[in-house]
Amino acid sequence: MRRLACVALLLPCLHVLSASAEVKLLVAETIRTGDPAQPVVGAMAWESDTGRVLDVGSADALLQLYPQAPRIDLGEATVVPGLIDAHAHLVYLGNTLSQADLSGAKSRAEVVERLKAFEKTLAPGEWLLGRGWDQNRWDNTDFPTVADLDAAFPQRPVYLDRVDGHAGWVNSAALRIAEEGGKSLAGDWQPAGGRIVRDAAGKPTGVLVDGAAALVSAHIPALDEAAREKRLHAALQEAVRNGLTGVHDMGVSREDLALMKRLADQGRLPLRIDAYADGNQAALDDLCRSGLYQHAGGRLQMRGVKLFMDGALGSRGAALLADYSDDPHNHGLLMTSPADFELAVRKADGCKVQVATHAIGDRGNRIVLDTYEKVLGARKGDDHRWRVEHAQVVALEDIARFAPLGVVASMQPTHATSDMGWAEQRVGPERIKGAYAWQRYLHSGARLALGSDFPVEQVDPRLGLYAAVTRQDRDGQPPGGWQPEQRLSAAEALRGFTRDAAWAGHDEAEVGTLKRGLRADFVVLDRDPLTVAAGELDELKVLSTWVDGEPVYMSGQAQAD
Repeated sequence: MRRLACVALLLPCLHVLSASAEVKLLVAETIRTGDPAQPVVGAMAWESDTGRVLDVGSADALLQLYPQAPRIDLGEATVVPGLIDAHAHLVYLGNTLSQADLSGAKSRAEVVERLKAFEKTLAPGEWLLGRGWDQNRWDNTDFPTVADLDAAFPQRPVYLDRVDGHAGWVNSAALRIAEEGGKSLAGDWQPAGGRIVRDAAGKPTGVLVDGAAALVSAHIPALDEAAREKRLHAALQEAVRNGLTGVHDMGVSREDLALMKRLADQGRLPLRIDAYADGNQAALDDLCRSGLYQHAGGRLQMRGVKLFMDGALGSRGAALLADYSDDPHNHGLLMTSPADFELAVRKADGCKVQVATHAIGDRGNRIVLDTYEKVLGARKGDDHRWRVEHAQVVALEDIARFAPLGVVASMQPTHATSDMGWAEQRVGPERIKGAYAWQRYLHSGARLALGSDFPVEQVDPRLGLYAAVTRQDRDGQPPGGWQPEQRLSAAEALRGFTRDAAWAGHDEAEVGTLKRGLRADFVVLDRDPLTVAAGELDELKVLSTWVDGEPVYMSGQAQAD
């Protein structure tokens, strides 16, 4: 590619600008604007003071309009609108980056070996924390037990989040701490919205599903403010390094929002965060009392709430209308009762807060849709943009309800390719037709916003593009893709991570496309995602990430060019 040259010249602008404004001009072989009226251009100009796009068009035309503008020549690189992850967890990612990484481990033994290596970094008595185990990857797909951990860690408490964040695996030391001065976890009782996995004698085996996990995790010592800030900063840097200019952060507490506000006040948020309050709790109360929140800097807002309906498919916690195909008599779990859920939805609706609800199983999704329809009533055609997060296994007749209700299907392409090896075992050959069914939603007229659910999946949106277009793992399996009729085109996938993700957050007047008046948020890639072979989408290189017309990440290659 040609050398990237930045020519620092001042200019008197030909358009109406503030007296001190400077225009910057970017030229590249391909700039995909995301705007159907002008989809591909060769140049883009923006005002540096505001970070907003002034013009897009041909390189010759803009060079004539802005002859003295500092010019950024990207040569053969491709520019796309800033990538937005429509469902993710920044604080959770920051925590994960400081824990043992168990993702991809192929056996219990491999998990223990990774934990032993990580333990060497810990102080005596400190909890050993990890995330990412998935029994579906092991030869023995049964849930693990305390015995698998106790031999290596007889005294140090261990708490390990499952890959989906919907189950915890603990050792006996952690169970003892949880039971000290409290209720025994043995017996036949179960906590609301959760399940303690027990043996035939009623003794906990070491796995706690959904709401039961808090019985142990609540005893993990809290982080101080400095540690929390350090972890969030690490998560933000990981996001922009992978080409993200925006994140819809699902489940943000009052305390986490305060931390984000502090970074925003200091000018230390490198991307935009659409924070969704963590259920019917303090953050939602704040929105109802003080109104929807938007930071003056334009990079942080909270205008929605994320609610929970059921658990996850991998831990058999997703609420199904009929038994699990591989676990008779188990219908999954409701993490929120239908009555409490309706109360929360009505509360949010009354406060003009956008509702987004986690629903994975067909029963969970039906309850959400039924409740939305009941609460909205005659207003279902209004521009509310309520969302279902994941919409993972949905009865075919319920998929057709999304568009008429004006409900966004917020889905994560890599969930399909992570789950495809065992999902049909869970739900059988008929129900799987309504699972990860992206084209069914688009054909029904529903909007599809795409994300990753990081750190459940990897942060990298290129993996989401690859999974959406191929429905294969990174080894190209299965040939032709899993349920290939549900594959997205590259254009549909890119739109899901840009324009439609912005629309799902009520942000389309600010971001999602590159056109006059919108924010100059964009990503520079080494190749064009709409013309490379589908199997190479995961190999695209992020050369730089820009927010408000300023680079927030530059790769070594971009800096050298």
